[in-house]
Amino acid sequence: MSGGPNPPASTQPPASKSLKDGGTVAPVREILWGTSAGVRKYESADELPPEMADLIMKLMVVQSDTEFASIQQHRPWLDSAPTLEDRWVQARIVADEARHALQGCRILRDFGEEGQKRIDGLLRTQEGQHKLDAFNIPFDSWADVGAFTCLVDRVGVYQLRAFQECSYGPLARAMPLMLSEEQLHLNFGYNILRRMVREGERYYGSREEAQRAVNKWFPRALDMFGHSNSRTSRMAIDLGVKRWTNEEARARYLAEVRPLLEGIGLSMPDPMTDRRIL
Repeated sequence: MSGGPNPPASTQPPASKSLKDGGTVAPVREILWGTSAGVRKYESADELPPEMADLIMKLMVVQSDTEFASIQQHRPWLDSAPTLEDRWVQARIVADEARHALQGCRILRDFGEEGQKRIDGLLRTQEGQHKLDAFNIPFDSWADVGAFTCLVDRVGVYQLRAFQECSYGPLARAMPLMLSEEQLHLNFGYNILRRMVREGERYYGSREEAQRAVNKWFPRALDMFGHSNSRTSRMAIDLGVKRWTNEEARARYLAEVRPLLEGIGLSMPDPMTDRRIL
């Protein structure tokens, strides 16, 4: 016999994944991980310990360099994309990359004369001179545009997620909008590859062209995470700047990319093939 009416279902929201596992948290003012967890976040460059200031500047130089480089890579294809919609989205992507570069440079500007020197260097950097190999390779086909935005931009998203709610307040607050904009890039690249596989010449190219582009960009994407046993990546975690080691982020990326590619009829290459940074 029933002991009475069933109790009402809980109205509490389900627990979200931890920040470490890729979840999000409501914006907070204290440092959430590292050796200074629980302390108020740093809010100006003047407050930062020297090694942390240098680390953030180095990270922002690399981040901003990728944004400027991506504009250079996309530029020749702005008038060559197969459809009107493709041209519109690619123009949006270029505008996003320019804003992201500006955001990174604004953070560098907080570091005074030294930050400005690094900005000046970024503005002088030409095609073929960028810090990461993936951004010195031109887009030779529309399949390159698709594979790059699907695979390489996805690495960029992991790098930005690693900064979410980091110990430097101005950087942490820049992440939500940047991540939202990056989602457009990933979907754009994925849809290019999907349409090449499923529609072939009715859209552009073929499954074989799409696979070749994946094979070309996948190892460069994996290299972007950096060395597996990087002392700098561990220092970034201790300082509360990043929340994953290079190898932890790369493993998450691989787990995401395999089903994504296989779902549209493409194969994920061997992660150790044609690698330059291990």
